[in-house]
Amino acid sequence: MSNLQHDVNHLSENKGKKIKGKRIRQLLKQPALLVIVLSIFTFFFVFAVYPLIRVFIVSITGEEGFSLQRIYEMITNSYFLGTLWNSLRLGIFSAILATIVGFIFAFAITRTEMKGKRFFNLISLLPIISPPFVLALAMILLFGRDGAISSGIFGIENSDVYGLGSLVFIQTLGFFPLAYLNLKGVLESIDPSLEDAALNMGASRWRVFRTVTLPLAVPGMFSALLLVFIKSIEDFGNPMIIAGEYNTLAVQAYLQITGMYNIDTGAFLALALLLPSLTAFLIQKYWISKKSYVTVTGKPSQSSMKIHEKTIVYPLFGLCVLFTATILLFYGSVAFGSLVQVWGVDHTFTLDNFRYVLSLGFETIQNSLMLAIGSTPITALLGMIIAYLLIRKEFIGKKVLEVSTMLSFAVPGTVIGIGYILAFNEPPLTLTGTAIILIMTFVVRNITVGIEAGTNSLRQVDVSIEEASANLGANGFKTFFKISLPLMRSALFSGLVYAFVKSMTQISAVIFLVSASWNLVTVSILSQIESSRMGSAAAYVMILIIIILIALGLLQLVVNTLGPARPRRVKK
Repeated sequence: MSNLQHDVNHLSENKGKKIKGKRIRQLLKQPALLVIVLSIFTFFFVFAVYPLIRVFIVSITGEEGFSLQRIYEMITNSYFLGTLWNSLRLGIFSAILATIVGFIFAFAITRTEMKGKRFFNLISLLPIISPPFVLALAMILLFGRDGAISSGIFGIENSDVYGLGSLVFIQTLGFFPLAYLNLKGVLESIDPSLEDAALNMGASRWRVFRTVTLPLAVPGMFSALLLVFIKSIEDFGNPMIIAGEYNTLAVQAYLQITGMYNIDTGAFLALALLLPSLTAFLIQKYWISKKSYVTVTGKPSQSSMKIHEKTIVYPLFGLCVLFTATILLFYGSVAFGSLVQVWGVDHTFTLDNFRYVLSLGFETIQNSLMLAIGSTPITALLGMIIAYLLIRKEFIGKKVLEVSTMLSFAVPGTVIGIGYILAFNEPPLTLTGTAIILIMTFVVRNITVGIEAGTNSLRQVDVSIEEASANLGANGFKTFFKISLPLMRSALFSGLVYAFVKSMTQISAVIFLVSASWNLVTVSILSQIESSRMGSAAAYVMILIIIILIALGLLQLVVNTLGPARPRRVKK
């Protein structure tokens, strides 16, 4: 038995070596492909992996060199343990609540005959296309010391809105769209004929939900839970504004570096932030995603028995109205705050806040717009090229490239920002204070979504279309730009939108990297809030949202010019 096993292993090794040799020979025969692959590897090593290595080295060595005693003292330090527990507790609470709200939204929209589905779907996306700390600003406007509700309606003086409770509420409201979009896709993928069959056999709605729908959706719920957990613990903007004395790792790492000039401790806190974030990401990506119980049969199926009972639909409708009204109230308060003299004191309508922002803050708006316009096409196009390479080409290190690109999504922005300071503040790559380092940050932070969309799109395209192009004499570049890229149009649009929105609203990484020459609008908003200039901060936010909405329309027009090509599904 052991000899047989040995032979099998030997054959497997030989087969592996032959495949490896074949891939090397194929790569050497295509010098252009070799150059592209090497360039992409170099890019990700320099701008994604190397900064993390620098953070790791600085966090464990410090100024006095490597010392186990120093590491032990830092790990057992009560300040560190308290801050770590605060971040984890915040992430757990926010993830659970956001996933519950997201599931209610997704279930109501996909499984019931509730009215207003499109409206609820549209409003739920608002937190995704707005700066991450808008809701925290609205929380202060509504429930702060001069809050419209706390002081204006209930007459509460010195209302304290800061702390864990407000933070969990804000993050639940801000991150539930992530869970909703994830779970909406999962519920839509579950074959409704299973639920119909259970109903036809006499099961009640509750029994069908408990024994069919919920078990099939559990992997998706865990996936959503981990995604929100990652976003919650790496969140910088909301804790910076509304956490008060509730310390979190992302904010404390920033304060250690910028306030106390203690880069060793800042790097150590950043590393501590990286571990739970990366662990949750790896579990979500490589374990839970393989546990999917989605029931795709290949046959068109549409339920004719959507939930219509008033006892179920009305409560779900009421909950959706409650969440949507809360979102509109928060965003409405920011819009109203941008149009009054002094929030809570003088509510006379004025455009002074916009005049102030456009006169003193125009340069920061211009900088953000220029950098977003510069980084967006690079991010989206590079994402499509990498997706094409991962799906259509065989080369050495393909798995390493895939993991490297995923790393940028899992690594918190605070860690990236600190890593860039450590990596690019001295020769041969002195980039701090320049526009290049900000553009590279945007590209590395935002490229993963484009790659994911591109790979999913390419998997649905019959490879024979590209083979026909090659047989007709087109080279690889022509085939990619004339055939593959138009077929990836929807993925390209997703990549462009995500890259532009996140570039305009980025705060956690860039706050370490802005300079006098390249200050950004999100940093200016944070500065205005810290100075209690709420009207100016609200005006900045409104201008930012208007720019993003206009850009989304223009990007749609640009993508439409790629031609009418539509993805062709693989025949099975």
